[in-house]
Amino acid sequence: MRALVQRVTRAQVRVDGRPTGTIANGLLVLLGATHGDDAAAAEWLARKVAELRIFGDDAGRMNLDVRQAKGAALVIPQFTLYGDARRGRRPDFLSAAPPDLARPLVDRFCDALADTGLDVARGVFGAHMEVELVNDGPVTLMIESPSPDRA
Repeated sequence: MRALVQRVTRAQVRVDGRPTGTIANGLLVLLGATHGDDAAAAEWLARKVAELRIFGDDAGRMNLDVRQAKGAALVIPQFTLYGDARRGRRPDFLSAAPPDLARPLVDRFCDALADTGLDVARGVFGAHMEVELVNDGPVTLMIESPSPDRA
């Protein structure tokens, strides 16, 4: 699984013009799954995201995780994180997991993130979404879970 994690001062996702998830201070997580990913990968990635020390402490150093910063998370399913644009002009998405595999992994990731004590807002799997955010810093990290074929 891949997560593009952005530290934000606010973020919102809308479907058909209606907000489906909104957070203030916290993390916007764009989340993708690939073939071979499993619940263990989703849980590992959720713990990693929850424990990232990318929020400022009293001295302004990135020393706090999102929970210590009293933030929340907004998770957006995004299969395009596995798009391959190395050849040609149109990316292929062959590495993206099919919806029947990806949807439960996104749900497991969100549940595992919530299990760490975070408030988790979500986008809508498979929907056309409009995501609005204010990136704080900016701080943006790509995190990939270990898997047997990448170990």
